[in-house]
Order: sequence, then structure tokens, then C-alpha cells
Amino acid sequence: MSGPLTPEDVPFSWRPGCPVPPGQLRAIYLSYAGFDGRAHTGQIIVNASVVHQVIEVFSLLYRARFPISRMEPVDVFHGSDPRSMAADNTSGFNCRCAVTSGPPQWSMHAYGLAIDVNTIQNPYIELGSGVQPPAGAAYVDRSDIRPGMAYPGGILVSAFSSVGWGWGGNWADSPDYQHFSVNGR
Repeated sequence: MSGPLTPEDVPFSWRPGCPVPPGQLRAIYLSYAGFDGRAHTGQIIVNASVVHQVIEVFSLLYRARFPISRMEPVDVFHGSDPRSMAADNTSGFNCRCAVTSGPPQWSMHAYGLAIDVNTIQNPYIELGSGVQPPAGAAYVDRSDIRPGMAYPGGILVSAFSSVGWGWGGNWADSPDYQHFSVNGR
């Protein structure tokens, strides 16, 4: 784990006006099992207040050999959530607005209090707009459970639930199967 981050550490995912300063964020290096069955090390940026919860979740996933495709800060994708999702990336902090109707509001990612996992295997179903990322269309049928997917009773949902986090797959209007956050939104 790193110490407090600086603006230079998050050049594309943070900007002045974001709801948390970089100093409130931490970069965590985590082991994960890849889809190739091998151990990998990735990096995820989260709020300092949830570091221990995130380490606990990913330790459970690693011990269960739950496969993760990729784990890099969204800055690798120049802060682009669509590019990060298209790369099947597992990521946390990104200072951006939530994808909701109504007036703009910060996403829980903007606070470092949300994580998206295996974005292709766990797509976001935008009501009336399609599937994000587009490659996730192959995983819309949630009854066809395959490696890397989040589903009720599965290790991914259970691991986050064990630390009190909610799952976007429970959203009735536009399920976001990749999304886990401290408040379930």
C-alpha cells in the first residue's frame, strides 16, 4: 500500500473540484488469480477509509481463485471509464459523475468508495441505451454463469457483502453487475 497520493499520482482520474483530495486516496497492490490460472499483481486506488475492507475482499477472492482479467488504475486509460471497461479492467477511484437520470451527482467512484470488477463478464445494462461495455453483451444472460461473473450467492458478491458493501447487480432499473460500493449505489 502507498501513502497518501498526490495529484501527480492520479493525473487523469483526479482534478480540482473532485469530492476528495488525492491525499485521501491510497494505491493498493493486490494479488489476484488471472483467467490463465496464474497469480498476478495489480493495483487499485481507493479511499484510505476502505483500504482494509478492500484487502480483505481481494484476499478472499484470491484464496477462492476467483479469476480477474486485469487490475490497473483508470489513469492507465487516461481517466476514460469506457476504455477501462472495454479492457475488462477491475478499478476503483475515478472522479466522475454517476450514470443516472436527473441532475449530475458524483459517482461513488469519485470518492474512492466503489470498485468495478471484470467489466466484460459483469456489464452495466443501461436502461434504453444498451450494454456497457459492448463486449459485455455476451454476458447479459445472467443464468449462464461463467468464470469471473458476479451472481447472488457467488464468491464475488459474497466477498463484498462480507465487508458490508452493496452490489449494483441488485439495481432493478439498470443493473450494474460490475459495481460494488460502500453504500450500494
